[in-house]
Amino acid sequence: MREEPKYLKSSWPKVVVRKWLNIKSGRDEFHSDYKTNALIQRRRKSCSDDGLYVVVPEELSEQWLMETSNEIERPGFSQLPPPATSTRNLRMFVGTWNVGGKSPHDGLNLSDWLRTKASADIYVLGFQEIVPLNAGNVLGPEDSGPAAKWISLIRQALNDNSVAKQSLSPNDQHPPYSKPRVSFSDLLSLEDELVERKGLRSESCSSEEGRPEESGKHKYCLAASKQMVGIFLCVWVREDLYPHISSLKVSCVGRGIMGYLGNKGSISISMTLHQTSFCFVCTHLASGEKEGDAIRRNLDVMEILRRTRFSNLSRFPTQSVPPDSILDHDKIIWLGDLNYRLASSCGDTYELVEKNNWQALLEKDELRIEQKAGRVFKGWEEGEIYFAPTYKYHTNSDRYVVQTSTPKEKRRTPAWCDRILWKGEGLKQMCYVRGESRFSDHRPVYSLFSVELNLPRYPYPSSKITSTTIPSSTPPAEEFLLVARTQGCIETAPRFSVTGAEKK
Repeated sequence: MREEPKYLKSSWPKVVVRKWLNIKSGRDEFHSDYKTNALIQRRRKSCSDDGLYVVVPEELSEQWLMETSNEIERPGFSQLPPPATSTRNLRMFVGTWNVGGKSPHDGLNLSDWLRTKASADIYVLGFQEIVPLNAGNVLGPEDSGPAAKWISLIRQALNDNSVAKQSLSPNDQHPPYSKPRVSFSDLLSLEDELVERKGLRSESCSSEEGRPEESGKHKYCLAASKQMVGIFLCVWVREDLYPHISSLKVSCVGRGIMGYLGNKGSISISMTLHQTSFCFVCTHLASGEKEGDAIRRNLDVMEILRRTRFSNLSRFPTQSVPPDSILDHDKIIWLGDLNYRLASSCGDTYELVEKNNWQALLEKDELRIEQKAGRVFKGWEEGEIYFAPTYKYHTNSDRYVVQTSTPKEKRRTPAWCDRILWKGEGLKQMCYVRGESRFSDHRPVYSLFSVELNLPRYPYPSSKITSTTIPSSTPPAEEFLLVARTQGCIETAPRFSVTGAEKK
């Protein structure tokens, strides 16, 4: 008989104690295609011809040369005084999906959820219940296997030029999408597709004028991903945007058992793109459709807002301090299984479900009732909903559980549990729809946003760098050497800006 390693037995009590006592263990760490965790040092290109490297602390990272692809960039040499700004619009895809504790199989087709006629610049994808919420997963070591599978499938879906050729799984019976990607204004046609598919009238999609048509396919990289038990959040960006991202941080808040364990709660990712700060909050709130459960969900939201904090390392006095809390950010997206149901007083629910009268049911939506009363998400926005409730379905079926349940079975009233809200200026929602994958008892939901971005307008690179760029704690002699070294880099850097063709 094979003997189990002893460290596995001894590690279990430590994991359980840490979780019960809410002792932080790697909560500030995250996965990324680029090793840019703020808690570790980053490796940067030196200015010497022999290809040597220097390790630059995070506090100095914005002032030193960055190695990106085969070129050297110098984004931070002219930050004093603060530069003027211009604006630019980006496209952002936000999606949320409760996958019901099921691990994805290799043939799972994500195109119905992720496909858009115009590719986005940023993809924010949140999942709930990527693992079963049993005692082993809630109290024991984290099972990262399903998260790795989702990452692999998403990477393939975003970067594969032949998305239309992906095989359809038994749970996704829709024809492959083979139309070419065109301009963002073609999002209007999503309305027609929705009407044809479900017979619903959707006015939540609009066009974005002034966007030039784009050719080719962008490559996307994983900016950051984080898992807390069954909650999983990942942010993907165009590869050429990543060098302009800074201050990547994560924060987790457990709101499950005893108000602290991670079977319910939130994962938040904070980042700054150019000069605009973003916060993405993926949540799985308290479940239940009894009277008083909506109050528990409201409390979850308030606690997540109160307890979410992003650690900040010491910065230069002249640099702006990165946001510390959710509401400090310029633009905030809140997504997930918010679990708000229909008010219990809605006695004609089942009749309205049979008639597909979604607009009448929405009048009983708890989230809208609570928000209108000012008890939760005050000042937040959500797009108009023209799609059917996203929960609860029989797996691999288009029928709600309530439509086939027997008197002895627990009846789950259909509800819009899966939602996307936002807060902040410069965010315009272009579309708010749901996908039709039958993989889980929830339907995925996604939204497309036009995002106004603040861009710095730096002076010419020849601007002199003064000693104020160096931390005051640096000794005068070392300070002089660092300034001289930096100025030397500026003068010699062009000879290292070698393209791939020149290298050959």
